[in-house]
Amino acid sequence: MTAGAVTELLRFLEEQGLEIHVDGGWAVDALLGEQTRPHDDLDIAIPHSQVPALRAVLETRGFRDYARKDSWECNFVLADHHDNRLDVHAYKPDGAGVPYPAESLTGKGTIDGQPVRCIDPEWLVKFHTGYEPDDNDRHDAQRLCNRFNIAPPSEYCEELRR
Repeated sequence: MTAGAVTELLRFLEEQGLEIHVDGGWAVDALLGEQTRPHDDLDIAIPHSQVPALRAVLETRGFRDYARKDSWECNFVLADHHDNRLDVHAYKPDGAGVPYPAESLTGKGTIDGQPVRCIDPEWLVKFHTGYEPDDNDRHDAQRLCNRFNIAPPSEYCEELRR
């Protein structure tokens, strides 16, 4: 997804009154203030209570469910006919859904000059743990750790020493 497509979509969603926090690779780049790699999709965190409104407004723009084996009510992908994909992570106040502690939702960054709310850098690094990292994960974690003086997670220590 291009930076222009991302900022246009975020502006539209904000205008609809939706509380969006950028997550994933675009959050990394927003915190860094520059695009550092290509992105296939835009990951967002949104309150679960706003999912019906999100689906409704995006349907008017041609977004439909994008089939994945791991989809469920709190984690799914919507895509339009241009293959712009929105990876939705819905959280609930009771901790159900995708876990986003309140302190993780405090990041601020920019995409293509537009200010965005995003995941806090320390939490983004934490969210890059618990699974086998790929090249994008290593790239993102290293940049965040270097920029924000965050100790690399143990999963990355051996990788970063190579």
